Amino acid sequence: MRRTRKARGTKTVLVAGGAGFLGSHLCETLLHNGWRVICVDNFLTGRMENIISMMDEPEFRLIEQDVCRPLEISEPVDRIFNLACAASPPRYQADPIHTTRTCVIGTLNLLELAARNDARLLQASTSEVYGDPEQHPQREDYVGHVNCTGPRACYDEGKRTAETLCFDYLRAAKADIRVARIFNTYGPRMDPADGRIISNLIVQALEKRPLTIFGDGLQTRSFCYVSDLIEGLMRLMDIDPNPGKPINLGNPGEFTIVRLAALVKTMTGTKSDLKFLPLPQDDPRRRQPDISRAKALLGWAPKVPLRQGLTQTIGYFAGLESSRVNGRMTPIAKLRSASGRMQNIPA
Repeated sequence: MRRTRKARGTKTVLVAGGAGFLGSHLCETLLHNGWRVICVDNFLTGRMENIISMMDEPEFRLIEQDVCRPLEISEPVDRIFNLACAASPPRYQADPIHTTRTCVIGTLNLLELAARNDARLLQASTSEVYGDPEQHPQREDYVGHVNCTGPRACYDEGKRTAETLCFDYLRAAKADIRVARIFNTYGPRMDPADGRIISNLIVQALEKRPLTIFGDGLQTRSFCYVSDLIEGLMRLMDIDPNPGKPINLGNPGEFTIVRLAALVKTMTGTKSDLKFLPLPQDDPRRRQPDISRAKALLGWAPKVPLRQGLTQTIGYFAGLESSRVNGRMTPIAKLRSASGRMQNIPA
């Protein structure tokens, strides 16, 4: 039985993965909009520096915990955003079993928390549920082309299973869930060593190293600036009635990787050459969202052009002087948690 919520002032939102790239931007936006924010993060890929500016905010609370363990929250929770999972291929393939556990067990734990609190939950899914797509652009009714035994399956299939759980809870009237399928997002607070294409190219360009391109570079991606993505997530969480189906959130502008590299070279002024490496197994050849559903239901479309977003992102990486080691930008290897314990962050 769902509990009766007592009347109170500020409402509470829990952000799982709140110290990550997207999560920290979301926490900031929620605080700005008047929410009390509970950030849950195990700091495997999240970074304390992403949330340090919020730590003294009276309406911000950090819980250092892995979502694979059941969450016992002492106060009522009104909304839950589940962004808890490594999202770059090098990171999620570094510990594929934990990635799958985070996607499945972590999502189940948060769904149970939502059910106990009669809370609305937004699941951050991914364009990876489409795999190496045979439909282009990708619409939400496309069931995907995923290798369920490949090295990327821990994330691709993990997120697909998480969606299954979410819609099962919705059909059973146990939780009000929304599912966002997020396409490649970039912007300040990306980890300089997370292995994503934009962070890779910018860091290599700033350090005057060769720009690594996998395959022939003719594969495509669609890049959405972080502020646009956060607005889409907020709109999806707020919309009534529940759309009852997944919604793509991304920028439909499609760029080849070699075109992206050329733009990064121009904007950074680097003379670095391109270095071509073998294409990883199951790496998608084309990736472009059809956002017709987001436009129709949310009134949402991205606004920030790639060049403008890259200007902000390049400026962010150029300013990471404190993280330079022997002339190279590196992730901060050890970050102090709120409890004072040192966290080892895998590269």
